[in-house]
Amino acid sequence: MSELFDAVDALIASRSPLPPPAERKRLRQAHGLTLDEVAAALQVRRATVSGWEAGKTEPRPPERDAYARMLKQLAQLYPAGAPVPPEDTAIPETPAVAAAPAPSAVEPAPARSAPTGPAAEPANTALRPAVSRPAAATRPASRRPAARKAASAGTTEAGTDPRFENGPLAVVDVDADGQVLAYCVGGLILDVTAKSLPALVEWTLREGRLGQPKLSGPGKDADPLIVLTEAACEHYGLPTTLTKEERLAGRIPEGHKVIKQLTRANWQLTKRGFGPWARIYRPAQGSERSCVQVCIPSWDALDARHWADAAQLPPVELARLLGTYAARVMTPRGSTAVTGLELMTALHPPTRASQPDADGRRHSEHNPGSLGKDPVDCAPCEAPDGHPLLADLPRFHQRTPAEVLVEEAYDWARPLTDAECLHPHLVGIDVNMAFAAGANGLMVGLGAPTHVKNPVFDAKLPGSWLVDLSHVDLSRVKVGKDKWADLDASLLPGPFTPKGESPEGPAWYATPTVAYAVELGYEVRPIEAWVRYDNGRYLDAWYNRLRDAYLATMADLGLTADLPPQEFLKAMDGYRQRDPQLAIVVSAVKATVKGGIGKLRERPRGEGWKPGQPWRALARPTWRPDIRAAVISRTRINMHRKIVKHAAFTGQYPVAILSDCAVYASDGPSPLDFLPYRDGKPLPGGFKLGVNPGLVKHEGTQSVLWAEGVREQFNAPELNLARHIKDGTVTDQDTGE
Repeated sequence: MSELFDAVDALIASRSPLPPPAERKRLRQAHGLTLDEVAAALQVRRATVSGWEAGKTEPRPPERDAYARMLKQLAQLYPAGAPVPPEDTAIPETPAVAAAPAPSAVEPAPARSAPTGPAAEPANTALRPAVSRPAAATRPASRRPAARKAASAGTTEAGTDPRFENGPLAVVDVDADGQVLAYCVGGLILDVTAKSLPALVEWTLREGRLGQPKLSGPGKDADPLIVLTEAACEHYGLPTTLTKEERLAGRIPEGHKVIKQLTRANWQLTKRGFGPWARIYRPAQGSERSCVQVCIPSWDALDARHWADAAQLPPVELARLLGTYAARVMTPRGSTAVTGLELMTALHPPTRASQPDADGRRHSEHNPGSLGKDPVDCAPCEAPDGHPLLADLPRFHQRTPAEVLVEEAYDWARPLTDAECLHPHLVGIDVNMAFAAGANGLMVGLGAPTHVKNPVFDAKLPGSWLVDLSHVDLSRVKVGKDKWADLDASLLPGPFTPKGESPEGPAWYATPTVAYAVELGYEVRPIEAWVRYDNGRYLDAWYNRLRDAYLATMADLGLTADLPPQEFLKAMDGYRQRDPQLAIVVSAVKATVKGGIGKLRERPRGEGWKPGQPWRALARPTWRPDIRAAVISRTRINMHRKIVKHAAFTGQYPVAILSDCAVYASDGPSPLDFLPYRDGKPLPGGFKLGVNPGLVKHEGTQSVLWAEGVREQFNAPELNLARHIKDGTVTDQDTGE
């Protein structure tokens, strides 16, 4: 009978009455709720809620009933005709978190208005973080009337929490009069009274009101970030640049006077010392943390490969740029790679508070779905050379594919055929956020591996498998249910190795690679495996956060998901010039993806390490080469699947592939000249133009004559053209000469 009642309840919920779309938005804004807060409560995407409010889509059970319930309660609080506070949705809001008690009252730091004029206002106001709280929720009164105006001009999502009302970070600079200023997001500028670096740390924690709310319930709030300009470094006794020895060491000497000042004030540094990214802290007292992060751009903290010229930006612009990244990803914790790894932990903290025991006390316990707080050993085949698990191997031993798991991105090329030489162009297409797309929905191991002999392959079980895939014949593959295709295998890369070579016998593969062999229609019989029965979709929240950050920033640059192919290509042309600072945010988000995946198998970094000895990264629970291998395996397989679909449908084959870029011969210079679009619709399962992760964009076009010329010039018949298709530049270093 209860099942019947449940069915009736579900039927009623499916027809829960909803107000018109415009009213839904009015009610949400009237209560000061952001799209992300509603999405987090209903466990849907931000874009889904936005679609409901725009009338593009309608909610379905079970979300519909909960959404209707929320709107009904809001309608009682805010009847029709009630005023609605303005909302700026330039930046997506962070998920709602539990309200925290306000800190003890301290006098707010003096503030002033941001300077006006062309230098202070970027061309695109999307870098100005949004205000999305009720009008009644204002900042504490300042000692300057001008400061109240500046304070109300803008803040970050973190501004909804009174503890962090000045945003996640500040860029500290010294003006011409010697006054120390802290440039916060939203154009707010605070007067800093600290005369020394220890005093600046104290000021940041007591008066700065900087930081960011935690991204997950069991997690921790982000520590405030202070970015020191060259003038600020000089003011506080730090060098403006590092010497060659200091750059190699990654820090200033332990005996530096500033480090002595910190020590006398009972502040400590982490083991990496005082370098471009430093953490200054005192041991936590209960749940109270006293920690400040310091970033010094002039010490190369902001890698130009990912942050372009951000280090040279004026303080107000740098604060806006880093504030946008912090709001959409998280407060930087170091390089983009370090931040990518820290984001995984922030979204899946290793521990949580238990239910109260008999005495009403809570204890720390494992947080399900996380990697835990203790590292686990990898399988021997997953260990990189020099790992302690391999200490007994003979010196200079070269492991074979049957001894080591090698899952890397594609680096493959072949000579052009005579028919391809008759085409005038070579066109490169690049997969957006390829490694992020590879992580989406991927089952990965959470615990230690279990060794199994002669296992039956299970595509849903994460692990490493020793299996012979040499019998897989790419000349005849399965491309659909009961549908096979005949292909020219000599023009295709093999899917099982980074170089596209066919395996010659048993080798170790991650689960996605072996699953693809089954998908192609071939039987697999593993010899042995290291599998992880404790598993889950650990990277899903990480992917969602970075995807949303990428899409929101691209939308600010005029690239939305609903653009038709031709308009998308037009919008992509020169998009970085529309707002160079937002383009830097895009680059940093993409680097966060790649770097975070790479950090899962971080190698020794000096430190006097010798082969066979452990290195520092092995002590992290997030040192997981198996997860890295699974993501790269799935990314490479995703690329091969699209290539096979394209070849089966069009008879066209790639001439080069580098990671997420594929190059095709074409009669025209545009991807639309060879991608099989029909009535604006792409080939199902093939390449599709668009901004979403997993879709492709135009990477570059060169002539076939250029390709043959550079290969002949450098005597490299299989030079990977995908590496140079973007700008056509090839050097001796690129060819290994």
